[in-house]
Amino acid sequence: MVFDIISRLAKNVFGRKIRIYNFRQLKPTITMNDSINITDIESELATKAPQQILRYALENHNNIAVSFSGAEDVVLIDMAHKIRSDIKVFSLDTGRLHAETYRFIDRVRDHYNIDIDIIMPENDKVEALVKEKGLFSFYKDDHKECCGIRKISPLRRHLLTLDAWVTGQRKDQSPGTRANVPVIQDDKFFAKEGSVLTKFNPLSNWTSQQVWDYIRAFEVPYNELHDSGYVSIGCEPCTRPTGPGQHEREGRWWWEEATKKECGLHAVNIQSDS
Repeated sequence: MVFDIISRLAKNVFGRKIRIYNFRQLKPTITMNDSINITDIESELATKAPQQILRYALENHNNIAVSFSGAEDVVLIDMAHKIRSDIKVFSLDTGRLHAETYRFIDRVRDHYNIDIDIIMPENDKVEALVKEKGLFSFYKDDHKECCGIRKISPLRRHLLTLDAWVTGQRKDQSPGTRANVPVIQDDKFFAKEGSVLTKFNPLSNWTSQQVWDYIRAFEVPYNELHDSGYVSIGCEPCTRPTGPGQHEREGRWWWEEATKKECGLHAVNIQSDS
């Protein structure tokens, strides 16, 4: 079942104008099957609202999960939970997150009464890296080796158990690597051999302002670090607050070039752009 979304402007409790969404049922025009090219589906969904894209994803994939870490992701959890209460959610615990982030994860778990699968790196690989290079090797080399062990490897292991996943990527998050992020992708980077892994990015066309309008309008939980000037939040040693006029990604891996500010979780973007 696919729904069109009629929007109207209203004021939230903060007195700010927000957009309120109402649903009306539409006859679906494209469904996921082997004979449909994913490009055709992307063309159909590209102009749809995030809720419509999510509904399409959840109705066409049973073995699907939302990847959760930040503000965009909890917006997707909120939207998805209104469509299907039994949604699967997972989060990567690198072992280097802020205490506030761990509290945030538990707050989301309690707020929606959902299970969140916490995915962790392999201890022996972490121990080997730390023994050889210390705890802060990424400041001297770059972040790729550490991210590969603490993020990419455990993510790959978990995605092998899924047919589709949902992320909170937005085009304006990182102009160098995410400017062309579609709402649906064939994720060949993390797909197991001989299988298809579909990746949905329902917030691709949203701005940060739209994300935060939604959070405030629907009283969605968020990481308390945002109240201290943090915008893009990752591991504690690689994240810092941003100042007025700075792009949100300037708070991540600030010692590296702007075009390299991806940890590898969305490597399919870099592959597509190259």
